[in-house]
Amino acid sequence: MGLELKAVILGGGQGKRLRPLTESVPKPLITVAGKPIVVRQIEWLKSYGVEEFIIAIGYLREKLVDFLGNGSKLGVHVSYVFEDKPLGTGGGLRNARFTLDKVEHFYVVNGDIITDIDPERLVQNLKGDAVGVIALVPLHSSYGIVKVNKEFRILDFKEKPLLNKYWINAGLYLLRPEVFSYLPEIGDIEKTAFPILAEKGKLMAVKYGKPGLWKSVDTFKDIEEIETEFGRCEAK
Repeated sequence: MGLELKAVILGGGQGKRLRPLTESVPKPLITVAGKPIVVRQIEWLKSYGVEEFIIAIGYLREKLVDFLGNGSKLGVHVSYVFEDKPLGTGGGLRNARFTLDKVEHFYVVNGDIITDIDPERLVQNLKGDAVGVIALVPLHSSYGIVKVNKEFRILDFKEKPLLNKYWINAGLYLLRPEVFSYLPEIGDIEKTAFPILAEKGKLMAVKYGKPGLWKSVDTFKDIEEIETEFGRCEAK
């Protein structure tokens, strides 16, 4: 892969559950373990050969533009599409259609995801008439699990395990430009385009059974958990 493969970062949300942090900076600039989320995302995808990024942003967009500029300080090229009102993930992506209509396919990542999973697996699974591929990760329980036997004697405790029978949307996609004909002007891609594409059999998935690092940054607790995880990695 090279310059021909682009990535869209959807950063239009206001991050209300992270206030007061997001009262002065947009969510992609929230610092986690010493780096803004958007920097971690760019460095991750750059390590897989992506050097062109389009960031869809509305809320406090001038802060993000001032910080990233054209991306040269990170060794990539960054451009922007702006939304004057919240468009949702589908509308935000549709807003970027004129910069992506001539590429074969492109990555899309939600602007609150921190991960190190291999995105190239999506490229390998974009087959036939599929319009897109969604990355899936196991559902991570928010609670500890108690295992009992038939006599209801407690056998084991597992603290917030991965529930490997259940899969969730990882917020990372590989899409073909055909997707733009399915996107709403306002609305989320997960609630509009994806159900239609799934019904037509045009949506693939890749399961990351051992995802390594993956976390959606929605709350202060999420930030604490990621920083704890980074601390463990650095201690190894």
